[in-house]
Amino acid sequence: MQPDYQIAASTTTALDAGAHKVLRNTYMLLGLTMVPTVIGAVAGMSMNFAWAAQHPIMFALGTLALMFGLFAGITANRNSALGVVLLLVLTGLMGVMLGPILQLALHLKNGGQLVTLAAGGTGIIFLTLAGIATTSKKDFSFLGNFLMVGIILLIVASLANLFFHIPALSLALSGVAVLLFSGFILFDVSRIVQGGETNYVMATLSIYLDIYNLFVNLLQLLMALMGERE
Repeated sequence: MQPDYQIAASTTTALDAGAHKVLRNTYMLLGLTMVPTVIGAVAGMSMNFAWAAQHPIMFALGTLALMFGLFAGITANRNSALGVVLLLVLTGLMGVMLGPILQLALHLKNGGQLVTLAAGGTGIIFLTLAGIATTSKKDFSFLGNFLMVGIILLIVASLANLFFHIPALSLALSGVAVLLFSGFILFDVSRIVQGGETNYVMATLSIYLDIYNLFVNLLQLLMALMGERE
C-alpha cells in the first residue's frame, strides 16, 4: 500500500495536470473567439443602429433574450463540438454589439487612440490578474458571493438608468463595472486552477464575458474622461 502522503501527492499532481490542460485549452479557445469578435465589430461599425437608439429598452431586452438563448445552448452542448460552434456564434454577435460604442468612439477626435488604449488596458489587466490567479494558486472563490451581488445590483441600476439617462450615474456604473469584471477574472481563472471548472468551453465563455465587459466599460470611462469632441 502507498503511504497516505504519496497518495495525496499523486492526487494533487493529477489535479494540477488536469487544471493545466483546461487552462491551456481555455486560452486557445479564447484566442479563437477573438476572430469572430473582430469580424462582428467591423460589421457592427458599418451598421445603422438608429432603431436601437430610438427604442433602447426593446433593443436591450431583445439582445439579452438572444444572448441567454445562446448561453443555454452552449451550456447544454458544452461537451460537444456544437458547444464550440455556438460559442463562436455568440462571440460574433457580441462583436456586432460593439458597433454602437465603437461608432461613438471613432467620431471623437482621439477616438482611435481611446479604443487602442481601452484594448491595451484590458489586455494588461487580464494578463496581470490571470497571472496572479495562476502563479499564486490562491483560492479566490471567496469573491463569488460578493461579485454575484455586485453584478445583480449593476444590472438593476443599468436598466433603471435606461429610463433616467443620468450621465453621472452612467460614469459611476462604468467604474464599478471595471472593478467587478476585474474581480471576475480573478475568480474565473482561479476556479480553473483550483479544479472548480473542468470544462474549457464554459471556462472560455466566462472569461470571454469578463474581458468583453471590462473592455466596454473601460472604453466608456475613457470616452467620458478623455474624449475630445470635434
